[in-house]
Amino acid sequence: MAMLQINSTTRIALAINPVDFRKGIDTLAAYCLKQVGIDPFSGRLFAFRNRAGTAVKLLIYDGNGFWLCHKRFSKGKLKWWPKAHTDTVAIKAAELMICLQQGTPTKAGFPNDWRAVL
Repeated sequence: MAMLQINSTTRIALAINPVDFRKGIDTLAAYCLKQVGIDPFSGRLFAFRNRAGTAVKLLIYDGNGFWLCHKRFSKGKLKWWPKAHTDTVAIKAAELMICLQQGTPTKAGFPNDWRAVL
């Protein structure tokens, strides 16, 4: 049995605008392709939020099938979700993990992804 893993090499596309959380795998995959222009079979993880900011959905294809994860916060709302003039933005796995814990990634002070070897 495969497990869903999110690590530093996971490519993540975060949808800026909220989506209707009645949507399932097929409708969200179609949204990725038609609205965002990214192949949902690419192995990229797609993150969506609901309008109220009380839940997040993650969609990813692992080569064998789609995973659809839904997290509804027991208290409160998302404290951070980026704003942009595009449909999606790329974020780091660490930023997503902080967001899923209702934190604010912009205050985390991440190091650069790649550093020159001296």
